[in-house]
Amino acid sequence: MSTRHHIDDFMRGRIIGNIEEGRKIIDVAREFDIAHSVVSRLGKSFKTTGMYSRRQGGGRVRNTTAAEDRYIVLSAKRNRCTTTQQVANQFLAASGKQISRKTVARRLRGG
Repeated sequence: MSTRHHIDDFMRGRIIGNIEEGRKIIDVAREFDIAHSVVSRLGKSFKTTGMYSRRQGGGRVRNTTAAEDRYIVLSAKRNRCTTTQQVANQFLAASGKQISRKTVARRLRGG
């Protein structure tokens, strides 16, 4: 299975500059040692969107913010005998957001 190597924004800008100058896609691909399909796709996406930087990756939206994560860790450190369910209940009382005990455990591992 092949590995994917992402082209950094500076290299993308140089590729787009060469395409905008009117050079052929195959020549640009040879110069940068990249598959011509990648250069072609980059040129097409630049023409439609006007941007050459990569989009941010998708993913599930986090249930808590960084500040709320710090609060969870702090409340667990204050009383080390509390369970994750008790910390989740304290968080619900403080913020009004319901989180699971597994979320609390993940935040504690991360913090």
